[in-house]
Amino acid sequence: MSAVPGRPHQANAIRQQLVWSRLLAVVEEQAQALIRTAFGTSTREAGDLSAGVFLPDGRMLAQAVTGTPGHVNSMADSVLHFLRAYPADTMHDGDVFVTNDPWKGTGHLYDVVMVTPVFHGARMVALFASTVHVVDIGGLGAGPDALEIYHEGLFLPLLRLYSKGVLEESILAIVRANVREPEQVEGDLHALVACNAVGGRRLQQLLREFGLADLLAQGEYIVERSILAMREALRDWPKGTWRNQMTVDGYDTPLLLQAAVTISDDSILVDFEGTSGSIARGINVPKAYTDAYTSFGIRCLIGSNVPNNSGSLSMIRVLAPEGAIVNALPPAAVSARSAIGQMLPDLVFGALRQARPDRVPAEGASALWNIHLVGGRPFAGGPNEALARARRFSITSFTTGGTGARPGKDGLSTTAYPSGVRNVSLEILETQAPLLFRRKQYRADSGGPGEQRGGLGQIIEIENADGDPMVLAASWDRVHFAARGALGGGAGAKGLAWLQHSGTVLRGKGRQLVPAGEVLVVETPGGAGLGDPHQRAPARLAHDLKAGWVTPAAALLQYGSGAAGATALPAEVSA
Repeated sequence: MSAVPGRPHQANAIRQQLVWSRLLAVVEEQAQALIRTAFGTSTREAGDLSAGVFLPDGRMLAQAVTGTPGHVNSMADSVLHFLRAYPADTMHDGDVFVTNDPWKGTGHLYDVVMVTPVFHGARMVALFASTVHVVDIGGLGAGPDALEIYHEGLFLPLLRLYSKGVLEESILAIVRANVREPEQVEGDLHALVACNAVGGRRLQQLLREFGLADLLAQGEYIVERSILAMREALRDWPKGTWRNQMTVDGYDTPLLLQAAVTISDDSILVDFEGTSGSIARGINVPKAYTDAYTSFGIRCLIGSNVPNNSGSLSMIRVLAPEGAIVNALPPAAVSARSAIGQMLPDLVFGALRQARPDRVPAEGASALWNIHLVGGRPFAGGPNEALARARRFSITSFTTGGTGARPGKDGLSTTAYPSGVRNVSLEILETQAPLLFRRKQYRADSGGPGEQRGGLGQIIEIENADGDPMVLAASWDRVHFAARGALGGGAGAKGLAWLQHSGTVLRGKGRQLVPAGEVLVVETPGGAGLGDPHQRAPARLAHDLKAGWVTPAAALLQYGSGAAGATALPAEVSA
């Protein structure tokens, strides 16, 4: 019986799809193994991590859905740096490599990258990489106060942590001697090693089941298909160059972010020419982190359903002048690089909105409003004796504002975009530090008005349950410059932090004392609105009023005559 034309090709396509689906399952299990074994709450509870599998030449093939764009997309370059330092033909079964180099890792010293080659028979068939944000790395501690990288903690260059299965104990000894939480940090390093090992075993199992000697043919197919899919996605966008600029808070003075986005038939170019220069504080951004969040912003709008790998990422090129705050060079301080880096999706959105206004959200809070508190440590200019007597702790509460309104939909309230991390349960934080969270609720009227309303921020009240002083390390933006509305929509509310008893307003960035007995109040920013507020459906406004998300006074001020009709509707209305 003769073969049916096309049948072999169809069978091969099905086989490729099965391999791809299994690879996604492998890297997701890798990420879940990291979550289950990690010591730090940022990994275990918030999902501040990345995991992925790479071809032997360093091209990223698949990534876990669990994780953050800043980690995943910058880790795509990290593996290439490891291969330059340790060529593939010098790697052995049982080797494991590590770094937290901000310029060859994922942007600051707190992120540790682990890379493990995987062998099938005598051949290296892949590399697994993973990243976590450790609780402490020494130096001044979290925050943007450092003047240069040497103040920010322990710097691990590209190192071989395991050699043919034998641990380099001296590296762990150096880590333990330089961090304030040695058990947690060492535990996270072992968790990274373990999750890569899980990925490696599952990949070897996949190769055996499919009778494959390596992943090269499947990898080439996946990468090429991703490139073709991105080219197809570009056909739906006009060709040309669009520009946008954004003023952000900076540290002491405002900074200008500027981008030109050029779309052609087969590529996207983003050029940050004109952006402010780097400064002597820790909000500078290494280029790899700039690349990561710029490409993520692009991919949210163009080719969002295309797998994120070296093929799809190769369609996006990012240029930034050396020495710009989005291409800071060593030895710049970079600890709080997310305060600038996570604003970049909004920046490219503003340019792309000019090309397709029907597809682009308004600006949101964007950068995380993490509440980092420490106790029992010295503080320059403060009551050091009282702090020294206080219970020692270091905790980060992952905290979010609202996202910008979306075409046809309201913004998401208290949502971590673009980072994608989860909030950590307050009960867990209270078990790990002497903190009492007195209040956590939506912040009424913080979402920018519009036909689609911006997402709400939140109000959080915290005190030291021991009654002792503590130190806040703030790295917040949108304090002075709110998220801007689009297509007639209004701005979101600015962020604010203050002390409840004294009324003292705190700075958005830097280490600041929370005195004994005080209550810290944090009000996170809201997302901006999209479209004319007067066009908002009365039923939707009525729902906002009933839920308490918009107050009657704000409704009258922001939505005008539409507010009167909304308040007259029956109480039970659909969202």
